[in-house]
Amino acid sequence: MFVTRSRTVSSASILHADLDAFYASVEQRDDPRLRGRPVIVGGGVVLAASYEAKAYGVRTAMGGLAARRLCPTAVVVPPRFEAYLAASKAVFAIFDDVTPWVEGISIDEAFLDVAGAYRLSGSPAHIATGLRARVAAEVGLVITVGVARTKFLAKVASRVAKPDGLLLITPEKELEFLHPLPVVALWGVGEITADALAKRGVHTVGDVATLPVDVLSAMVGKAAGRQLFALSRNHDPRPVQVGVRRRSIGSQTALGRRRRSAAEIDALLIGIVDRVTRRMRAADRVGRTVVLRLRFDDFGRATRSHTLEMPTAGNAEVLATARALLAAAGPLIQARGLTLIGLSVADVSSPDAVQLVLPLDRAERGGTVDAAIDEVRRRFGSKALTPAVLMGSQLGFEAPMLPD
Repeated sequence: MFVTRSRTVSSASILHADLDAFYASVEQRDDPRLRGRPVIVGGGVVLAASYEAKAYGVRTAMGGLAARRLCPTAVVVPPRFEAYLAASKAVFAIFDDVTPWVEGISIDEAFLDVAGAYRLSGSPAHIATGLRARVAAEVGLVITVGVARTKFLAKVASRVAKPDGLLLITPEKELEFLHPLPVVALWGVGEITADALAKRGVHTVGDVATLPVDVLSAMVGKAAGRQLFALSRNHDPRPVQVGVRRRSIGSQTALGRRRRSAAEIDALLIGIVDRVTRRMRAADRVGRTVVLRLRFDDFGRATRSHTLEMPTAGNAEVLATARALLAAAGPLIQARGLTLIGLSVADVSSPDAVQLVLPLDRAERGGTVDAAIDEVRRRFGSKALTPAVLMGSQLGFEAPMLPD
């Protein structure tokens, strides 16, 4: 159950607060020897990079070998998820002290509605300034804040303000700020969609705003066209929601334009399932519905799903279901090409809420193996154990999940 509040849409009172290079910043905070040096968290795949490493072109989800070629002087450290979780909890405690209207988006970012805090705490810009100072003083981390009238624009503002910045977009300056930005500033526009729009002379958000919704829909599909039409005008009615529970846990990988073999696609799927089930077990969640999402060369999309008899967070069960869904979509992939593959597990809940059924031995064996793998990765790093098919692979990259 979640709570929303009615709010005055004419005020810039939504904050998007985003910790800078979070994992890497925690490592630099905790080890003074790393400060000012390029730091990469994760060896096989880059989980995070400090801004010193990003200056060399290192990016999150890049293969570790490629990252070290770009930045040979980088210090590579294994992830310490307990430290990141503790830092996140400390930051969110500050959020909750600033306003009761906090919607967590991930471990290192949140939306805050401060419309009701004017009399007590001052203007949104003043509140954001104080928030940044408190996070620096009390947690030892740098946080960037965007302030705007809508959640969409607040997040764009924080992205533009990074690193270590604060940007307020007042209502009368919204389109003046938004329209000159490249089209990739809009949610849902990746490299392939941006290239397709560029071929039609659409390069900026302002270019998108000049097009009728039916023209946009003809270019990128009906749902995406409607979304781009609305966002290019900063139409985003979603309020900050308190107490939102994750309905699903997922991951997706962009493939680019090159056609992939069936073996490559299967390897990608193995990696995605491994990420998703690890996140589920880390969050102490199980789920029943496996959802496969595909995007094709022609920008069309397809979704396939299957509901399991019993909830699970087991790698083997989810992978078997995902492979069956992928096989069923084989003719579509063959005919239309594949540019993105995503998988999520929905209907998530706590394992304690699941009634056990006989036989227990199969689930117990699978759970024991997964738990042992998780413990090895926790102690020795996320790539201490890797599916053999993914060794040395740099197929695709993990892309941000699109907002609901």
